[in-house]
Amino acid sequence: MADALGAEQGVVLEPSSEPSYASYEVTVDSKAGVKDVITHGSVLIAAITSCTNTSNPSVMLAAGLLAKKANAKGLTVKPSVKTSLGPGSRVVTDYLTKTNLQVELDKLGFQTVGYGCTTCIGNSGPLDAGIEDVVKSEDIVAASVLSGNRNFEARVHQSIKANFLMSPPLVVAYAIAGTVDIDLSKDELVAGSGVYLKDIWPTLKEVRDAMESALSPDVFRKLYTDFASQNPKWNEIQGSIGEVFEWDGKSTYIQHPPFFADFSMTPGDIVEIKGARPLGIFGDSVTTDHISPAGAIKKASPAGRFLTENGVTQADFNSYGSRRGNDLVMTRGTFANVRIKNLMLGGKEGGDTLLQPAGTEMSIYDAAEAYKAAGTPSIILGGEDYGMGSSRDWAAKGTRLLGVKAVITKSFERIHRSNLVGMGVLPCNFKNKADYDKVKDLADATFDLLGLSNDFKPMSEATLRVHKSDGSTFDIPLVVRIDTPVEIDYYRAGGILPYVLAQILRANG
Repeated sequence: MADALGAEQGVVLEPSSEPSYASYEVTVDSKAGVKDVITHGSVLIAAITSCTNTSNPSVMLAAGLLAKKANAKGLTVKPSVKTSLGPGSRVVTDYLTKTNLQVELDKLGFQTVGYGCTTCIGNSGPLDAGIEDVVKSEDIVAASVLSGNRNFEARVHQSIKANFLMSPPLVVAYAIAGTVDIDLSKDELVAGSGVYLKDIWPTLKEVRDAMESALSPDVFRKLYTDFASQNPKWNEIQGSIGEVFEWDGKSTYIQHPPFFADFSMTPGDIVEIKGARPLGIFGDSVTTDHISPAGAIKKASPAGRFLTENGVTQADFNSYGSRRGNDLVMTRGTFANVRIKNLMLGGKEGGDTLLQPAGTEMSIYDAAEAYKAAGTPSIILGGEDYGMGSSRDWAAKGTRLLGVKAVITKSFERIHRSNLVGMGVLPCNFKNKADYDKVKDLADATFDLLGLSNDFKPMSEATLRVHKSDGSTFDIPLVVRIDTPVEIDYYRAGGILPYVLAQILRANG
C-alpha cells in the first residue's frame, strides 16, 4: 500500500498536550443555519485540490474508496467543515464516475467545484459568516487539510491559522474526524463510533482493481482531442484582432504593464541611494506569499478599495492570483498579507507601516505613494531566508512598483534574489548578520547606500550609512548581491524586461 499511496499515507499529526479546549457554538449559514461546535484544532476546510496531487490516480481512487467505506459505516463530515474537490483535469471525474466513487465522495460533501487552481492558491471561498465571526472573536486556531502544494500563512484562508498538506485519502479522514488534535493511529475517527482509520483505509488490491477498471488511454484521447468543440464557452469569449493588443483602460483584470514606461536604449548609471526611508522592517522567513499574497482580497485593503472605487462588488473581487494581469491591483496588494509582521509597528500583523518623519500609521502602499510623491527613496530590511517559498514574480514586481530601491537582508532565497535584480531592485546582504540587530528597531532612521558606481563588480561591498533620529550616524558593511556580470547589465537597464527589449531592437536594426 505504501507503494501505491506514497509515504503521505503514514502521516500522523500528534495531538496537543493540552487536555481540552473551550468550545464555541457556531451557525453554519450555508446549511440552513444548522448549529455546530468548534474549538482549537477544528478542521474548517477540507479540500482535495491541486493539479499535482489529483493527477495521481492511486491516491484519488484511494480517497474515493475510503469515502465509500466511511459511508457504509455511517460516518459523516461535521457541518462546520467546508469540503471541496478540485481535480486537475476531467480525467479524474471520468475514472471516479466509472468506479462509482464520485457518488461516495459527493455523499460526504466532496463535490467537484471546478477544474484547476482552487484552495491550494487561496481560492477557498469564504467561510460561513456564522463561523468566521466566532473564529475571529475568540481567536480560534482552526485548521485546513488539503492535498495541495502550499500552506504558507494566510494563503489557504486568511482566518485559518493552521494548514496541513496531506494525501487525498487523509483529507477525507481528517474531514470526518473534524479535528487535527487526534492520533489517527490509535484514536477513533469519531468519538464513540468504534471506527478507526485502519478500518476504512483501502487495501493495495482495492486500489489496483479500481485503477485497472477505470483507466485507459482512450479516456485521455477523448477528453483532450478537439478541446474547443468540447468547451463551447471558450468560443463565446470575444477577442480583438490585429497585430497589436487593444488595451482596455477600464479593465480591472488586465492593464498595460508599466515596466517599459521609462525605457531607454542607453543603460542607466549605478548610483548611490541617499535619504531612503524604510517601508518595512521584517524578521526571518518572510515568504513570497507574505510579500505578494495570492488569495482573497480584503475589502478594506488598498486593493479592495481600488476595486470598489472601480465598480467591482466584493462578491466579484476574486483573488490576487486571478488579477495578476493588473499591476494597479497587484501593487496595492504587495506586503498586504494579513499575517505579515512589520517590526516598525512592533510586529503588528497586516500590511501597514509608519510614514516618516511624522510616524503616521498607514498601509504600505499608501506610504510608498507618499514617498514617491515626495521624491524619497524607500528600502526594505529583512532577516534570514527573505523571499522563501513560491517563486512568485509579483513579489519582485510589486516591490519595484512600490518604488523600493533596495532590499537589505541577512540572506535571500535564491530565486527571489534573482527576481529582484531582474526587476531593477538592488538586493544586499549584511556582511555581518549581527548588524541586522543594529537597525531592526530604527523605524524613524534614514539610510544611505554608498560605494555604488558604474565601476561596480559582482559581489562587491557597499556601505549602509544609518542616520538616526537623534542626529548620530554609523556605518554597516554590505555585500551587494548582484552576483554575475550579466546581472549588472540587467540592473543598469532597469530590469530584465527592458534589457531584453533593447537586445531585440538592436538585433532588428
